[in-house]
Amino acid sequence: MEIGGFLASLAGFAIVVFVLWRYAKPPLQRVMRKEQEAIRQQMRDAEAARERLEEAEAKYRDAVENARTEAARIRDTARADAQRIVEEMRERAEREAARIRQSGEDLLVSQRQQIVRELHAEIGELSTELAERLVSDHMSEPANRSASVDRFLDELEAMSGRSEGDG
Repeated sequence: MEIGGFLASLAGFAIVVFVLWRYAKPPLQRVMRKEQEAIRQQMRDAEAARERLEEAEAKYRDAVENARTEAARIRDTARADAQRIVEEMRERAEREAARIRQSGEDLLVSQRQQIVRELHAEIGELSTELAERLVSDHMSEPANRSASVDRFLDELEAMSGRSEGDG
C-alpha cells in the first residue's frame, strides 16, 4: 500500500494542483496583472515626474540665469543713472556757484558805486565847508576883505571895459 498511498497522495496533490490551476490561477493572474500594471503605471508616472523635474530644474536654471542677467542689467542701469545724477548735480552746483559768484560780484560793484557816490557827496560837502571856512577866515580880517572887494571891482571894470570895446 505504499504505492497505493503514494498514488492516492499523488492523485490528491494533482487534484489540489488542478483546482488551484483552474480556479485560483485566473484570479491570481488578474491580481498579478493589475499589480504589474499598477507598477508599470507607477514607473511611467515616476518617469514623467522625473522628466517634469528635469524640465523644472532646467526652467529654474534658466530663470536663475535670467534673474542674474536682469540683476546685472538693473545694476548697470542704476550705476549709469547714479553717474548721470551725480553729473547733473555737479553741473547744477557749478551753475549755482557761478550764479552766486556773479551775484556777489554784481553786489560788490553796486556797493562800490554807491560808496563812491557817497564819498563824492561827502567830499563835496567837506570841500564846501572847508571853502566856506577858508573864505570866512580870510574875510574876517578887514584888510583881506577890502582887498577882495577891490579885486572884485577891478574885475568888473575890466569886464565892462571889454564889453564897451566890443560894442
